[in-house]
Amino acid sequence: MSQPSYPTTRLRRTRQFGWSRNLVREHELTVTDLIWPVFVKTGQSEKTPVDSMPGVFRWSIDLLVDQVQQAADLGIPAIALFPETDPAKKTDDAREAVNPNNLICQAVRILKQEVPEMGIICDVALDPYTSHGHDGLCVDGYVVNDQSLEVLAQQALVQAEAGCDVIAPSDMMDGRVGFIRKALDAAGFENTMIMSYAAKYASGFYGPFRDAIGSTGNLAGGSKKTYQMDSGNTDEALREVELDLAEGADMVMIKPGMPYLDIIHRIKSTFGAPTFAYQVSGEYAMLCGAFEKGWLDRDQVLMESLLAFRRAGCDGVLTYFAMEAARLLRSV
Repeated sequence: MSQPSYPTTRLRRTRQFGWSRNLVREHELTVTDLIWPVFVKTGQSEKTPVDSMPGVFRWSIDLLVDQVQQAADLGIPAIALFPETDPAKKTDDAREAVNPNNLICQAVRILKQEVPEMGIICDVALDPYTSHGHDGLCVDGYVVNDQSLEVLAQQALVQAEAGCDVIAPSDMMDGRVGFIRKALDAAGFENTMIMSYAAKYASGFYGPFRDAIGSTGNLAGGSKKTYQMDSGNTDEALREVELDLAEGADMVMIKPGMPYLDIIHRIKSTFGAPTFAYQVSGEYAMLCGAFEKGWLDRDQVLMESLLAFRRAGCDGVLTYFAMEAARLLRSV
């Protein structure tokens, strides 16, 4: 439908005042749209910086409790936990991933006891626990699919037993959502949610994350392209999401975030399912680099970057800026 043209129509009229801009704003970012990814490490009173992610730390569980309580007090609804695994516990078969007393399971139990109102999302993938750095098991240098499913399901079960609220498979093995859903249901965890990393691309933006969990130097073959998606594909993302929803995913995620806003929009428009994105470590590091140089205004740009996810169709976003963004939203 055509609109009257200038001068009858002046789109600048509603831009004149703060109150009128707020009245006609189409998309909003709120604190309940934020999920905070956090790194946990062994030890007591331990806080170590991630060099490639300014302002991000690995926390021992005792210190992490206070951080998570602060997040809850700010209104952040959920955190996503990732471990820095002791290299001595990394094996070809990722046996530490299914240890019911591994670092993640310990953290979940304590956090659910101390900060029960906080939702906890646990990553399901083997890369923090494998000596070769891949998300599944390797046979003769190839990441095998079906054998990996058994271990991934066991990993999901120990996390659910520890009290995890949302299982988040990020491994990109075919069929893993259905395999995990059946395992959870059979064990009585039919109410445990699954947030599938449904469209996870083989991206160069993950480097600082691998630094944070200590897997940078042990990725056999140097690539995950045989199981993560090709960055040139969009239709394939729709196929991945459709399969994961059919297998029982409650929510889907796209990773990375800002370079793939078109994928987010297509997925949300096509399926209408709860859709999330991960503003990954490389995106965070890139922005922080520009902030430190004074090239970009920190507050304005980090909030603008997060609003972009909402505009593209996201119901929420995993971001290392979550605490900072929550404080900025509170100050408005």
